[in-house]
Amino acid sequence: MAGKKVNPRLKTNNDTGFGTNANNYGGRFINKDGTFNLRREGSTFFNRFSVYQRMLNLPLWKFISVILIFYFLINLLFACTYLLIGNEQLQGLVSATEWARFKEVFYFSTQTFTTVGYGRINPMGDGANLVASLEALTGFLSFAIATGLIYGRFAKPKSYLAFSELALISPYRGISGLMFRFVTYKDNHTLTNVEIKVNIALQAEENGQSSYKFYDLTLERYKVENLPMNWTVVHAIDENSPLNGFTETDLAAADVELYVLVTAFDEVYSCQVLQRTSYTYGEMKFNAKFVPMYRESEDGMTTVLELHKLNDIREL
Repeated sequence: MAGKKVNPRLKTNNDTGFGTNANNYGGRFINKDGTFNLRREGSTFFNRFSVYQRMLNLPLWKFISVILIFYFLINLLFACTYLLIGNEQLQGLVSATEWARFKEVFYFSTQTFTTVGYGRINPMGDGANLVASLEALTGFLSFAIATGLIYGRFAKPKSYLAFSELALISPYRGISGLMFRFVTYKDNHTLTNVEIKVNIALQAEENGQSSYKFYDLTLERYKVENLPMNWTVVHAIDENSPLNGFTETDLAAADVELYVLVTAFDEVYSCQVLQRTSYTYGEMKFNAKFVPMYRESEDGMTTVLELHKLNDIREL
C-alpha cells in the first residue's frame, strides 16, 4: 500500500536503528512492553542465547516455574541413577513396593541435593557415594546460581511506568494534538529528571517509491524535574508536523507507528532507568480526551492519583 505524501521540508531522523526499505519489515517496530519486534537468524542458537539474561527478564511466574521444574527434574535424574546402581548400595530403605521405594530414593535425592541429610538413608557402595558426592556439588552450584539470579531480579533497576493503551488525536489550542499519558504506579517511587523522546515512523512516497521515514516529534514539554503524578505528552499537529492533514485512513495507509523512549533518574537505585513503548495506527483514536485521573481526598489535605483511570477517555 502506497504511503501518504508528506512535506519534503520536514527533517527526518535517521538515527533510529531501522532502515528505510518498506518491504522488509514485519509488524510493528517496537512491542508494547518496550522490546523490539525482531528475531535474529543466521547464527547458532547457543551463540545467540544467554541463559542469564533470559532468566533475569522472564516474567515472575515463568521464573518460578523454571526453578521448580529444574529442581524436580534434576532430583528425578539422580533418583533414577541411584536405582540403576542398585538398591543394595543405599542403606535404610524400608519400603516393600517398587513405587514406595522409588519415592524413598527420590526424597533421599532431594535431601542430598539440598545438603539437609536427615540420615535414615545413606549410601554404602562406591557408586552410590560417587553419585551422592556429585549431587551435593550440583546442589551447591545450583543454589549459588539461583541465589544470584534472584538477587539480580530483585536488584534490577526498573522504571515502573504504565502507559495509556491509546494515543489520542484531539483538538488542542485551536489545532489538533497527538497525546498519550503515562504514570509511575509504585508507592513511594518518584522519578526525577524525566526526559522523553518521541519518534514517528511512516511510509512516504518519494520519487514514486514507498519507503519508511522517521521523524522526531516536537513536544509541548520534553522534561520534568519530578514525576509524582501522571504526565500527558502532547505533540501539536501544526504545519510543521509530519501528521499535518492526516485522517484515520491516512494513518493506516502510511502504516504509522509512534515510538516512545522515557529516561529518568531513580533515587532508590541511584541510577538511570529507561522504558520504551509504541503506538501503531490502530492504537490511535480521533476526537477523544483523557479523563482526569486525580482528585482531592475527603479531608481536602491530599491529592489522590487514581491509577485505574489511566485509560479512561471521553468522546468529543
